[in-house]
Amino acid sequence: MHWLLTGSLTVEKLVVKIEGLPASTKGTRIVQLSDLHYDGLRLSEEMLEQAIITSNQAEPDLLVLTGDYITDDPAPIYKLVKRLKKLKSRLGIYAVLGNHDIRHRTAKAEVTAALKSIDIKVLWNEIAYPLGKDLPLVGLAEYWCQEFDPASVMNQLDAAKPCIVLSHNPDTAQILQQWRVDLQLSGHSHGGQIVLPDIGPLVVYYKKFVCKIPKDVRRLIPFLRPDYVKVLRHWEWAQGFHRVGKNQLYVNRGLGTYLPGRLFCNPEVTVITLE
Repeated sequence: MHWLLTGSLTVEKLVVKIEGLPASTKGTRIVQLSDLHYDGLRLSEEMLEQAIITSNQAEPDLLVLTGDYITDDPAPIYKLVKRLKKLKSRLGIYAVLGNHDIRHRTAKAEVTAALKSIDIKVLWNEIAYPLGKDLPLVGLAEYWCQEFDPASVMNQLDAAKPCIVLSHNPDTAQILQQWRVDLQLSGHSHGGQIVLPDIGPLVVYYKKFVCKIPKDVRRLIPFLRPDYVKVLRHWEWAQGFHRVGKNQLYVNRGLGTYLPGRLFCNPEVTVITLE
């Protein structure tokens, strides 16, 4: 993907306040990467290398990856993990899968095995404790598959303790309001890709304005097709920090880019500090 279509890499830094955060985890630095779509088309080697360098320079205590490492064919994952092997994190690297990682019949198994081969821990309806027993890290199955079952995982947690949830699709935040989620980290939306300053992602206004564009024109532009709107229900959560009920959600804009490209919606590495 040419830099004119994708924009330069940006680093988003934020402080997230968590009630009852264990004293031992105050100041913990989490780096999030998402939506690489490594297939030779949607992410340049230069952008990937810059993202890896940027992540390492942040010296994360914990590195999380929130899905869509490939697009369709799982074959590129083997080349990708050779690049991702350079990533560093004091407490390890944890990942969940996205919808593209399970699209091909063998993709889930191949992507999972490839990531695990470089010691990236893939969570699929699982709980891990890299930050200690008092701050569990939950990784959910992909929203658009039959194995998405948050209750089976969330009901294992102590509601008196904070938790962090990795879930590729931010729409899951609506469902997760049933439980305490102090921080949900998601991707999937690419930030909307085409964003109007002071207004937001263009797709939010699809029904009002874009639908007036002739269908023959919309079919030629992926981000104006009717099926694109179905990618996400809550486009108002397409990027950045949001409160969903009592819970907190952060949506990373991702690294990969689909045509026609990004506008005011640069690829992102997120650096989060817990307080």
